Amino acid sequence: MLVAAGCASVGKDFATHKVEEINVGETTRSDIEAMFGDPWRTGLEDGKRTWTYAKYRWSAFREAETTDLVVRFNEDGTVDSYVYNTTQ
Repeated sequence: MLVAAGCASVGKDFATHKVEEINVGETTRSDIEAMFGDPWRTGLEDGKRTWTYAKYRWSAFREAETTDLVVRFNEDGTVDSYVYNTTQ
């Protein structure tokens, strides 16, 4: 986290233009890693492996800028579901 002059930034940039290439039940973990790189955070949600890609920027002088992609995987390594949100 970087804090300077009333600003903070967490996460890292990722290729948001590739989100539309994700196909539920077809796209694999390897595909996701090739498209977006290493996830910012990993975990388990309802027993499913979850990868999060995110970039958050806050400032005391303007609205927050947030972009995140959360991908949930099936046991076979294909995408079960994903959620993409951005304020930009």
